[in-house]
Amino acid sequence: MNVQRRRLDESKRLEIERAIQNPQLPLDERAALRLKLFLENEEIIKMPGEKIPAWRTLIDFPDIYAPGERERLQQGHYVHEQGRVCNISPDWEGVLKGGLMPRREITTKASQIAIDAVLDYADRYGDAELSDAVRFGAKDYPGALKMFRILHFALWASNVYHNTVGRFDQYMLGFLETSMNDGMTRDEALEWTREFFLSFNRDSDLYQGMQQGDNGQSMMLGGCDKDGLCAVNVLTHICLEASLINRRIDPKINLRVNKDTPIELYEKCTEMTKQGLGFPQYANDDVVIPALVDMGYDIEDARNYVVAACWEFIIPGVAMDIPNIGAIPLASAVNDVIRGKLLKAGSFEELKEEVARHLRKLAIDELERVGDLFLEPAPYQTVLMSDVRRDISEGAKYNNYGFHGTGFATAVDQLAAVKYAIFDEKLIDKKTLLDDLDGDFKDDAKALRILREDAPKLGRDDVCEDIAEFMLSAFADAVKGLKNERGGIVRAGTGSAMYYLWHAADLPTTADGRLAGEKLSANFSPSLLLRDAGPLSVIQAMARPGLKRVMNGGPLTLEMHSSVFKHPEGLTKVAQLVKSFIALGGHQLQLNAVNREELIAAQKDPQAHQNLIVRVWGWSGHFVQLDKSYQDQIIERATYGA
Repeated sequence: MNVQRRRLDESKRLEIERAIQNPQLPLDERAALRLKLFLENEEIIKMPGEKIPAWRTLIDFPDIYAPGERERLQQGHYVHEQGRVCNISPDWEGVLKGGLMPRREITTKASQIAIDAVLDYADRYGDAELSDAVRFGAKDYPGALKMFRILHFALWASNVYHNTVGRFDQYMLGFLETSMNDGMTRDEALEWTREFFLSFNRDSDLYQGMQQGDNGQSMMLGGCDKDGLCAVNVLTHICLEASLINRRIDPKINLRVNKDTPIELYEKCTEMTKQGLGFPQYANDDVVIPALVDMGYDIEDARNYVVAACWEFIIPGVAMDIPNIGAIPLASAVNDVIRGKLLKAGSFEELKEEVARHLRKLAIDELERVGDLFLEPAPYQTVLMSDVRRDISEGAKYNNYGFHGTGFATAVDQLAAVKYAIFDEKLIDKKTLLDDLDGDFKDDAKALRILREDAPKLGRDDVCEDIAEFMLSAFADAVKGLKNERGGIVRAGTGSAMYYLWHAADLPTTADGRLAGEKLSANFSPSLLLRDAGPLSVIQAMARPGLKRVMNGGPLTLEMHSSVFKHPEGLTKVAQLVKSFIALGGHQLQLNAVNREELIAAQKDPQAHQNLIVRVWGWSGHFVQLDKSYQDQIIERATYGA
């Protein structure tokens, strides 16, 4: 169903701007007043027979800054993305169980204004159960779902973004059990869950990041409880079924697994992959939890981890980590060292030492670049956290930063190519290689063939695996001991976010035979140059022990040709592939079911392929809504068959 959206008329907009841009009010109170006025100006829409409330009718709303004020306040500061709180996970369990009123008694004035605004908004629906739940906590599954929708809707309205869903099957389970004990059937629970999931798609077009679909509405399922015991439950399976039936890009499903996860669960998830949804994304508890503990997270917090908008590991309720604050161009770093140090390097080991030194410098420079951070107060987001006594923008129990590492496979492959062609086999001399790099191999087809086709590639050749371990270790060492201005550490990670296109655009010809202008792979995936390698070879190469030291997140992404899923045995093989990756110690995995011919056809005729969904870097979106540069990169990824 579609709802007629509108813009404020000019007189109303001016009235609101005068109120929320009042320089006599502190910023946190302005932010709270903005939420109050936003919700007051929203229309209350009730569709016939609907179970889940809240439809957004306002297309946009004024900001809290007077003209020129934002620039003045932010001058001299680093502004991450929009300068707003994002990519964190609230204490959904505590809020849903206790409601907002207990929090109102102990929070700030601005957060009290925000709470009152949400209560008034909920009251306008004329649903006594909903109003009571928002005040004092939900009592059953329907009440908790309706309450969540109101709270989450208001979170978007409060001008924060990438608002994650967290461990839904854990904090909602008690409510579901209450309803089932009172007579709710499993089919009825599934129907409630389906409609609830659909509500995430009502207004998601208004909540986008770098691309349409990049909105952060990520849900984590499965995993273990605070004691380390398996927490997969009936709601886990209901959620997977609801997502499979709905076939929508939101909420984005993530699944925590371990070496003991039964093949039946992987098979159910593979049915979702078959539909082309690009999820679930898998995270391996056996690797992630110990790594988070090593980074300083308490064991109970580590066992409660979720993901941020894409795949970065965060802790609900108690973390103000900024897991995507910067990025290190790994492929570029290796390229710089080869171009600048190869001639004088007496051995391959000397070259590796130069890479490690260069990465350390880049990490220090990146931390300095993001210093003196500006974050806008977030009084309503604060209401939903475990500690409501200070604004979340000022920090929390955990205040760590995350640096992505782009072009990992291309970095490894460059070093492997130099070792093979220069130091070991002596097929190319150093000066010739440097000249070829400068000339984009235009006058040396033989050298290009050697480096591009014959030289070892990560995912195919075992000799690359030691180099991969070196790169992971060097990246981890590059950030070791660094502290940010909030007292947190810096976490290295193998994710790339949107940087994999940005860094590729600035990267000239590289020693692995990649030509200038050719793209990098996304996240922790083999190079786009890799050929003659099957999926088993790839997962064996990418399930690296060194991943435990770079646990900011960043999955191996594999593209499986849609024909793989035509027959039941194909589904079983894919499920076994995922289980094998986890057993080998892989930390994260996401699969795409794609058909290259269909993708090319969708570029030519977008109207005929409106429902084509793909995994982009850490989220799923409609292929035809992506910028062409992202479409092209997806088309160029290697696709694995049966």
